[in-house]
Amino acid sequence: MTVDPRAALDRLVAALEAHFHAVGTRRADDDPAVDDAYDVLADAFEVYEDSLARVHGETLPFGLLDDDADEEGEDEDDIDEDDLDEDDVDDDLEDLIDDDAERA
Repeated sequence: MTVDPRAALDRLVAALEAHFHAVGTRRADDDPAVDDAYDVLADAFEVYEDSLARVHGETLPFGLLDDDADEEGEDEDDIDEDDLDEDDVDDDLEDLIDDDAERA
């Protein structure tokens, strides 16, 4: 059964809000509310990503980290922070904003 992308997006936004709240009100480093919110957020993201792909044939420019690779420290896709150029990211963001403004 395919989930409506709009409903999946609404669930993702709600999960982001819940995660933010859980992190902001954390009672301890290992607060189970934060872990639960993390799991709900990850699930909501996957549902949204899948529904967007199935209904619109569209993908997102990012994805979830693989927990297994992260634990083993063997993730070949890790990005060296020294290689990131803030100016390039800012330029890309400005281009997206300009494109959106032109479409409006």
